[in-house]
Amino acid sequence: MTKNLKSGVVIMSTFPSEESLRGIALEVVVNKKICACVNYVRIKTLYKWQGKVEDSEEFLTIFKTTNQHSQELKAEIKLRHPYEIPEVVELTMDDVSDAYMNWMMQSTNAVS
Repeated sequence: MTKNLKSGVVIMSTFPSEESLRGIALEVVVNKKICACVNYVRIKTLYKWQGKVEDSEEFLTIFKTTNQHSQELKAEIKLRHPYEIPEVVELTMDDVSDAYMNWMMQSTNAVS
């Protein structure tokens, strides 16, 4: 199945600190232009890791990009992420306004 280059995706991940996510965010938005926007918010997280229950704070991070840049963006997140097993989840944007999609494509130098 071929991806529609004129549609968008949201890639979600969690990070241990604002500093760790900002480094990646600045690289993919400003330097590489493979991501149009990054939203993040502090959250509480409860999970089991290596036999121990973890209850901590993390930053939920939402990367908005185009289908054209999704694979490169996911690879960049995995490469730079501080976790041993980073969460990298891609969600498709099935219903996006034309104006917002055009902005994302212009922001990421995607094919128009």
